[in-house]
Amino acid sequence: EIQRAPKLFSYIQTKVDNDNTMGKYVLSGSHNFSLMEKISQSLAGRTAILTLTPFSISELKTANILFNDIDEILFNGFYPAIYDRGISPNEYFPSYISTYIERDVRLLQNISNANIFIRFLKLLATRSGQVLNYTELSKESGISVPTVKSWLSVLNQSYIIYELQPYYSNISKRLVKSPKLYFYDVGLLSHLLGIKEKEELTRHSLYGAIFETMVVSEYMKQKYFNAMIPDAYFYRDTNQLEVDLIDEENGEKKAYEIKASRTMDRKYFKNLVKVAEILNIKSENLYCIYKGEKTIYGENGSFVNFSEAFGE
Repeated sequence: EIQRAPKLFSYIQTKVDNDNTMGKYVLSGSHNFSLMEKISQSLAGRTAILTLTPFSISELKTANILFNDIDEILFNGFYPAIYDRGISPNEYFPSYISTYIERDVRLLQNISNANIFIRFLKLLATRSGQVLNYTELSKESGISVPTVKSWLSVLNQSYIIYELQPYYSNISKRLVKSPKLYFYDVGLLSHLLGIKEKEELTRHSLYGAIFETMVVSEYMKQKYFNAMIPDAYFYRDTNQLEVDLIDEENGEKKAYEIKASRTMDRKYFKNLVKVAEILNIKSENLYCIYKGEKTIYGENGSFVNFSEAFGE
């Protein structure tokens, strides 16, 4: 917890300035806000920043932690303590939320009533996978639009939520259009939605959004774990033509449709094909990520099991 030993930063700065050896010091800390502040003050230009999220599916598979069905993953999520200590999600997440608010949020925001913030979190959970509407969130939560944006900023910085930007060929437009909101951890999302048992998932009205959230977060994790900045978007035009995920890397685009289905159906490629024509995406770069066990790659699009979607 390097942020708790601030005097070390100036000492390390002196050592680093006198020694050109790269990677000599590895600093870690769980308090993202004060940690980044200290690094910016003392070690700017001398560091490489690595983002560590909750576990990924590929990490669990490597550790021989396997699931009988997808709903176990959606219910448990990926926080290390659930696996390392064998804690039930119903026991872990209430304590995690309370600790998070006390440790992180109150250091940055003047939140006098923690219950209002928790209600705001639960409201956001019902919006995972949806385009953000600040005015609507303000009305339903009973807080001002500036406060909504301020709280969303804190949740972004602490890796609770992620805002997926819309795709526009004109880059300046990407900066002004409303993003989609996703939670980084699907277990936390399920808890905030009031799901107490994994058997409740398939009956839940937001089951598709929960599955989509997990897939998008897996994409983000794989990018971070490979020390890359995610270059991902969603596509939606004025005709309501939409694709869940557009990945752009080295000038080549890939498009993904996410379906909480176990069966392969070519109709899932309907929007993918239309968007591919608009954005000039190769047909072999179209993917439907689904719950089915089989992964089948093809020249005109591929069906990919969710656990194999983004590699190791």
